[in-house]
Amino acid sequence: MTDSLFDLSGRVALVTGTSRGLGQYFARALARAGADIALTSRDVQSLPAFAGEVHAFGRQSFSVALDVRDYNSIQSAVAAIEAHFGHIDILVNNAGCNIRKLALDVSWEDWNTVLETNLRGSFFVAQAVARGMIQRGYGRIINIGSVTCVAGYAGLGPYGASRGGIKQLTMSLADDWGKYGITVNCLAPGWFRTRQNEVMYQDTAWVEYLTDRIPLKRPGRPDDLDGAVVFLASESSRYVTGQTLLVDGGISTGAVVSHFE
Repeated sequence: MTDSLFDLSGRVALVTGTSRGLGQYFARALARAGADIALTSRDVQSLPAFAGEVHAFGRQSFSVALDVRDYNSIQSAVAAIEAHFGHIDILVNNAGCNIRKLALDVSWEDWNTVLETNLRGSFFVAQAVARGMIQRGYGRIINIGSVTCVAGYAGLGPYGASRGGIKQLTMSLADDWGKYGITVNCLAPGWFRTRQNEVMYQDTAWVEYLTDRIPLKRPGRPDDLDGAVVFLASESSRYVTGQTLLVDGGISTGAVVSHFE
């Protein structure tokens, strides 16, 4: 195996939701591997500082406003990126949101906000990007899911539904677009500390409980995802499609403290 299997030089990656959190880690990892990066956020003014980080890796960046809940915003953003770079080789469908409420407290608006952002938005961004990928006969689409693709948690009804939908959507799109040289996979992180879930990590007892359930005995660190996103974006995964890659420290095994310890 050679480094060329993981080399993204000459590739252009669109990463949605790069104003903060895991989206920035995904973009950094791809830039370090050689890709030029299209950065997006609903507020494009939040991107210049991070664009500077991409440039520090010797890569080009292009920042554009994108609201994944707005169909016209998706179309115009993808068109602007293609006009700037000429093509999009890699899509990381990262933009997402969560509203934590017990099921009886979830409102109609809460449900729509989460599903329209995480599931509908991911589909229509993928659709817009895939048109160009199909013309070129090449593409890597990485839908960001979570451990809730395969496990249910109280207080995460809409979020779990959206991420379970991402897993199913990934398989459908892989079957739909494989004949065009496009792979579609789902990268599913476990419990990672981000601004979105920061409040949960202030609860020491909860963190201890969580850590005890993870076979590797710690929550994820954002750079634990670097290798996985580069793998799915590169030639090393050319015969992998329709799959969900869990990077979760093993929590999806359902492990609990052993009675034999």
